[in-house]
Amino acid sequence: MQQNVLRAVGLLILQFAVVAFAQEAVPSTASIFGASASPTGKLAAAESSQSPAGSGNGASVSGVSTQSEKADGLGDPSFGGERHPLYRLTKSDIVDLNFTFSPDYNQSLTVQPDGFVVLKGEGAILAEGLTLPELQRAVADKYNGVLRQPEMTLTLKDFDKPYFLASGEVTKPGKYELRGDVTVNEAIAIAGGFTQQARHSQVILFRRVSAGVAETHVLDLKKMLDAHDMREDLHLRPGDFVFVPQSRITKIRRFVPTNSMSWYMNPLQF
Repeated sequence: MQQNVLRAVGLLILQFAVVAFAQEAVPSTASIFGASASPTGKLAAAESSQSPAGSGNGASVSGVSTQSEKADGLGDPSFGGERHPLYRLTKSDIVDLNFTFSPDYNQSLTVQPDGFVVLKGEGAILAEGLTLPELQRAVADKYNGVLRQPEMTLTLKDFDKPYFLASGEVTKPGKYELRGDVTVNEAIAIAGGFTQQARHSQVILFRRVSAGVAETHVLDLKKMLDAHDMREDLHLRPGDFVFVPQSRITKIRRFVPTNSMSWYMNPLQF
């Protein structure tokens, strides 16, 4: 009996020792994980504390600068262009230059074929490709030697307006200003509509892609109008050229005399 009691007591003491050892091991393990996690937490806290300043400067966490509305002239913010790009001067544009305190230097500037404008008493400067604020700074730099801090106003008086061309079998072929959103059907209506020789099913839209390349679109306007479905009616862009070809029957009439066709066209002959 004494041996059994001693065994039981020994087992209880061993269990208490194991439990005590486990309780001591758990805090030490937690402290180890806490020590390893603390630098990460500090780094995350540091990044979070620095993120407002980084976002305010337009920079990401990695230090890459992003400028959503900086200009490259394309007008597409998703590719780094301006949301509302300013107009850039081209050949034959006319700009009125008016000085606030020196009206004797007021003048009208025309962008010449070489891209330059001639200033009164100061020679020529390059204007093609510049916006009005850029041209104003260039003119002020030119007149700084004559006028002290010149104050001026530049106004765009005349410029090359957006246009489209209509040719072929339309009543009034020619060049028309592109005002607002205009489709191919509307462009033909502006040009006076189709003639009797027009081929409604193969209207061609030429669109310039580069200096020597143009893409073509063949539109079946007859099918659109018959189906009352104008979803495929393309919207024009500046410089587009709409051409309406001649129908096949009218081409035959140009080469076959009418009297030679009377035998086939007159049912009384049969």
